[in-house]
Amino acid sequence: MAMIPEIDRTLHEPARQIILLYLISVKHADFTFLKQQTGLTQGNLSSHLSKLESAGFISIQKTFKQKRPLTIIELSDLGRDAFTVYIKNMFAYFGELNALIK
Repeated sequence: MAMIPEIDRTLHEPARQIILLYLISVKHADFTFLKQQTGLTQGNLSSHLSKLESAGFISIQKTFKQKRPLTIIELSDLGRDAFTVYIKNMFAYFGELNALIK
C-alpha cells in the first residue's frame, strides 16, 4: 500500500471547497455573488472566508460602490497552488481507496 497523501484540513471543509471552486474560475468575485452561488448564509460565508483569508488562500478587499459596501474576494497564488495540491492529493487518496476495495 502506498503512502496516503496528507489532506489540508482548511481546504477539506465542503463549504470552502465550493467557494474555491467558484474563485478558481474567475479573476475575483463579490460577496453577494458567492453568497448566492454557494447558498451559504451571510454569517457562514463570512466565517469561511475569514478562515481562507487567515490561511493566505484568498484576499478580501472592502470598498464602496455608489455609497454601498462592496466586498471583493480573490484567490491568491498560494490558494490556487494549495487547492491544486489538495485536488491532486484527493485523487491519489481515492485511487488508493479504489485499489483496496477491488
